[in-house]
Amino acid sequence: MLIKTIFTLAVLFVLAFAFLFGYLLVREHNIPAPKPSQAMIVLGAQVTSDGEPSKQLELRLMEALKAYKKQNMPIVVSGAQGVDEPATEASVMKAWLEKYDVPSQHILVEDKSFNTQQNIQNAIKLLPEGTKDVLIITSDYHLPRAMQIAKDLLLNPSGVGSPILPEYWIKNHARETMAWGKYYMNQFLPFIPTE
Repeated sequence: MLIKTIFTLAVLFVLAFAFLFGYLLVREHNIPAPKPSQAMIVLGAQVTSDGEPSKQLELRLMEALKAYKKQNMPIVVSGAQGVDEPATEASVMKAWLEKYDVPSQHILVEDKSFNTQQNIQNAIKLLPEGTKDVLIITSDYHLPRAMQIAKDLLLNPSGVGSPILPEYWIKNHARETMAWGKYYMNQFLPFIPTE
């Protein structure tokens, strides 16, 4: 009986994972074109041991810079300092943007967040009251969930996803699939921490 139960749970997990993986791919490839926005939120990623943006973070910043050149707006850079990072992700992002001539007064630093939910919740607090139309910049696989969280927080988001390196495609999509599972479980079991 125990073996049968374990087998049934394993099959259900595989089916749920496959469904969510497909769901992620569909959402990722159906992001609407970005709209004019009041502000931009750039989500952090790994900082290297020498204090530089990782390739994935640099790709996000390049998309943010392109968007800023099309429409000047406040930019919230969001991300705390991980245990293996020499500085906060937000501070490294700010320095990178300043290097490419984004005025420092246009960059708002949010350096307390460790997950997507916190990123967006804390970013909102830095923006003028009533800001609803936000442009979210993150990696392409991560963008659908980030936009969904922004909608849950009563924002009107649009987004731009940066590409990821091919060698990380499977790892990142598998991890994001699990994050979607946690997101939906949290709708029914709110004590489960979101990512």
